[in-house]
Amino acid sequence: MTTEKIAYRASILHSIADPKDVGLEKSYQYFEDGMIVVENGHIVDIGEAEQVQARHPSNIETVKFENKLLTSGFIDTHIHYPQTGMIASYGEQLLDWLENYTFPEELRFKNPVYAQKVASLFLDELASNGTTTALVFGTVHKESVYVFFEEAEKRKLRMIAGKVLMDRNAPEYLTDTPESGYLDSKELIERWHNRGRLLYAVTPRFAPTSTDAQLETVGRLLKEYPNVFMHTHLSENKKEIEWVMELFPDRDNYLDVYDHFGMLHERSVFAHGIHLSDCECQRLSESGSAISFCPTSNLFLGSGLLNLPKLEKFNINVGMGTDVGAGTSFSLLQTMSEAYKIMQLQQEKLHPLKSLFLATLGGARALRLEDKIGNLEVGKEADFVVLDLHATQLMRFRMNQAKNLEEKLFVLMSLGDDRTVSQTYIYGEKAYDINGQHSDQKIAV
Repeated sequence: MTTEKIAYRASILHSIADPKDVGLEKSYQYFEDGMIVVENGHIVDIGEAEQVQARHPSNIETVKFENKLLTSGFIDTHIHYPQTGMIASYGEQLLDWLENYTFPEELRFKNPVYAQKVASLFLDELASNGTTTALVFGTVHKESVYVFFEEAEKRKLRMIAGKVLMDRNAPEYLTDTPESGYLDSKELIERWHNRGRLLYAVTPRFAPTSTDAQLETVGRLLKEYPNVFMHTHLSENKKEIEWVMELFPDRDNYLDVYDHFGMLHERSVFAHGIHLSDCECQRLSESGSAISFCPTSNLFLGSGLLNLPKLEKFNINVGMGTDVGAGTSFSLLQTMSEAYKIMQLQQEKLHPLKSLFLATLGGARALRLEDKIGNLEVGKEADFVVLDLHATQLMRFRMNQAKNLEEKLFVLMSLGDDRTVSQTYIYGEKAYDINGQHSDQKIAV
């Protein structure tokens, strides 16, 4: 963490509210020639460059970016780090895909050396795609979470992760028991939750792979540690929903399974939520639970189209998720592009400012971390990304045709990917530079 004040000058854009609540024009701040000042890992000033400069010593160290857009770091509200090695696996829908690809790969994470290797690669990929916070699945092995947190701690990341709980309907080599899952989770919580910028999520894979006894332990952990997260899957696939109702015939619907065991609260995040009834939406809203919208994975597995307007009608917090490895890219820019197409298929529009909100401040709200991350307001942790508006020849040509900020932002989301990410800063320090970690871009202004 850099303790001295450093200024960063570029075009600056960040979300300050949900467009559905305040309208598009009041949902963001944009400074064509802007500046942020960072000290002790936090934003201490933001605004028009000349005005910010006037408030600080004339010799303040300044980093200036040309043809770049600086915005807050992206927030991925659902991703599986152990599935990094099986991304782009061909030809299955959810349940067969788990059996044929996911479970065999996750067995390898019993070996902490392999887990550490993948965790390092995974965190490198996040940084190179401008993602600074993620809600992350481990495997059933507590070692997989331990090494993940070790790697994240070295990088001063704000990460949330948890050990998978799974005691049935999975290969024997990947199951735990209610007792071992409870004890392992408890050990990990006490070791890692609120250690630096790290946070813990109790993580049952999904209802079909946990017995009643195990789901009871999830509710127990949430009562014993009320400020931890709960992270699982919900209503991703129609066959999955049918299976849940066969396994839990006394419950009213899929969400009611989790609700019955005390798993809904303000830090509960459910991935997908594609096929939800009105009563399920109402209960998610009442409990303060959130949905992670995972468009690339929903399309890749043929799971369905998320009805975002319906979730908004019930005032459910929604963030964006890549869901690697069913998701096909670590890039939240590409994820935003696919989200737009999902809305188009339902004759709905997804405005680029709304997409930016979902990938930044919306994600922070879904994770109940909007007081710490999600935009560039004074006092927030200094996680930000520098995007190259001229990253490719096509993007440069198209940007020159853009008539306004909204059009530029839409081009960025439609054509952008990891090549667009020029630098990523974590807690005020450069974590990634497309030209190499040691390139020096600091100049006096």
